[in-house]
Amino acid sequence: MSKTIDNDTSQHSWQDIFTGAQMLFVAFGALVLVPLLTGLNTNVALFTAGLGTLLFQLTTKGKVPVFLASSFAFIAPISFGVAQWGIPATLGGLFAAGFVFMFFAFLVKINGKHVIDRILPPVVTGPIIMVIGLSLAPVAVKMAMGTDSGILAENYQLILISMASLLTTLIVAIWAKGFFRLVPIIAGIVVGYALSCIMGIVNFQPIIDAPWFKVPDFTFPEFHWQAILYMIPIVIAPTIEHVGDIMAISAVTGKDYTKDPGLQRTLLGDGLATSSAGFFGGPPCITYAEVIGAVTLTRNFKTRVMTWAAIWAIFMSFVGKIGAFLSTIPTVVMGGIMVLLFGSIASVGINILIKHKVDLSRSRNMCIVSLVLVFGIGGMIFDFGSYALQGISLCGILAILLNLILPNKSTD
Repeated sequence: MSKTIDNDTSQHSWQDIFTGAQMLFVAFGALVLVPLLTGLNTNVALFTAGLGTLLFQLTTKGKVPVFLASSFAFIAPISFGVAQWGIPATLGGLFAAGFVFMFFAFLVKINGKHVIDRILPPVVTGPIIMVIGLSLAPVAVKMAMGTDSGILAENYQLILISMASLLTTLIVAIWAKGFFRLVPIIAGIVVGYALSCIMGIVNFQPIIDAPWFKVPDFTFPEFHWQAILYMIPIVIAPTIEHVGDIMAISAVTGKDYTKDPGLQRTLLGDGLATSSAGFFGGPPCITYAEVIGAVTLTRNFKTRVMTWAAIWAIFMSFVGKIGAFLSTIPTVVMGGIMVLLFGSIASVGINILIKHKVDLSRSRNMCIVSLVLVFGIGGMIFDFGSYALQGISLCGILAILLNLILPNKSTD
């Protein structure tokens, strides 16, 4: 294992180039899913994922073999932001969100990793992640049913397509072996798209009309304080996800990346990647669980493989027909996958509470979890006139404040 890591300074090979393409393939389904669901440009998302990964490697001195791409935690906030303030203002909020990662990096630098545990313990992060998943449940169900999709097909056909996508994703995630277990989303999209083609609801004209070479449709941010204040607390969940990912890849490679290059550098890398994505018009970029799974499976610890994955992503972002093809995927296909995806996000939050043995018989823990869930799922809004605090932002602030204010005694 150490030999594989030490040889990372050698010259790049054709094998590294093709392995990089394989790593991108693993991340591709989830990478493009976020822009497809939120109205952002898929080719721009490919570009910013590649750029973000290169920035991360530069920040971490090329020591951590991970790939950065679209974060599911931002699906609901981006969708709300686009509807409320438009895409440019939402991108301004995402650009600012990157600085929250940088702020956490600064805190870790001066206080150590324990500061994250102090501000964001499991009793805070668990229910927030549950709200992220559960608040999206109605969106997933409506998309799976084809509600307001505008697709000219019978209701039973739409349900058949979405459930076929869901079932395929489920089967691949549970029963597939080896490499194929890493691409359940792509498998679900392939089956759903094929069934959509058979039923004649796919319009291939955008693919025919699209050029092979096309500069991505970059959209640059506008800065509105309402959108910025709404987006900043969203970073709470991805921060915890990031710490978990870095610890996971450390366990796989046998190197403690929280010490070298340090958690402060990896958080800074996520922050730079997220801000750069917001600047060019892509979804936030963070470390990626799917690629960590691929690293675990292949035992390939070369960071230069991730460099090639980033280069492939940037190259593909200039292929116009890729974005055109992705735009032809019917919404019901995505809806079926979203049913499982958003449910799994909520399950992650539950697992955090269980794994860390959060005692809900304690009054303070019960109050924190209860209020966060009801405020988030119930749609509580604090309206201050020109600014309204709601959703995940409200839940994040509420959970942090309650955790810091309520007495934390061993017994209640």
